Amino acid sequence: MNSISSSSHKNQEPESSVLYIVGTPIGNLNDISFRALNIFKKVSFIACEDTRLTRKIMSKFKFKNNLISFNKHNSIKKIPKIINDLNSGKSVALVSDAGMPSICDPGEDLIKVARCNDINIICIPGPCAAITAIASSGLPSSKFIFEGFIPKKKSEREKVLLEISKNDKTTILFESPNRLKRLLFDLKEICGGEREILILRELTKKFEEHIGNNIEQVINYFENKEVIGEITIVLKGINKLEQNIKYDKLQIRRELHELTKIGLNLSAASKYLAKKNNLKKSLIYDMY
Repeated sequence: MNSISSSSHKNQEPESSVLYIVGTPIGNLNDISFRALNIFKKVSFIACEDTRLTRKIMSKFKFKNNLISFNKHNSIKKIPKIINDLNSGKSVALVSDAGMPSICDPGEDLIKVARCNDINIICIPGPCAAITAIASSGLPSSKFIFEGFIPKKKSEREKVLLEISKNDKTTILFESPNRLKRLLFDLKEICGGEREILILRELTKKFEEHIGNNIEQVINYFENKEVIGEITIVLKGINKLEQNIKYDKLQIRRELHELTKIGLNLSAASKYLAKKNNLKKSLIYDMY
């Protein structure tokens, strides 16, 4: 694969046959970098997940360029044309709705194909909701897992949530406003209501909000509220010293729900599981 000389990064003029991966603001347009603006002005065209959002940047910073739509609905059809343009000497800037391209968007496919075609790729770094969220959270950040959006399909969803519940690393999630409450209840079911969590809403925007400290408190906060805006979630990992206890607790909670589903009352189910696991009945009862 061809390499890019160090002069490419010193010279701000876009080169021919280069795919520029350009980070854009996640809310506040003033977070755009001078380097990103210069690339936008000089490339042959900009491939946008949503052209309307890129036009807002063009309008605010008073420049023009050619835009093409490149999103999950048309990316497969558009990739061959973009690759041909790059091979013919054109330079292209790739942007997502917000933040860094290829993070939960179709830019990943274009970048992969470009690399397979030995096309030079230069990343212009910018804001990222996941990194902004974990940096703001106060939760352990030296090691973390980014899960993006949790699957909707039940079997896949349960598998991912179970993995999250057992992991000792901080987990970062994205979720849509209309599905946040369901996810919080799922997390409570599998992680317990006491697990530390922070919900970050509308990052970098005028009405930015941070809601914590544990899953139970967050559920109570949103109980009678309409959830609006972009949502990022940071969930603390399991304490290694408590791992075995937590796994047992997860299994007991599941058995408790199964017993009540088949008709056993909560008191009787708690008494049975307390005896089975050599625990206090009140402790089992509180897990419901």
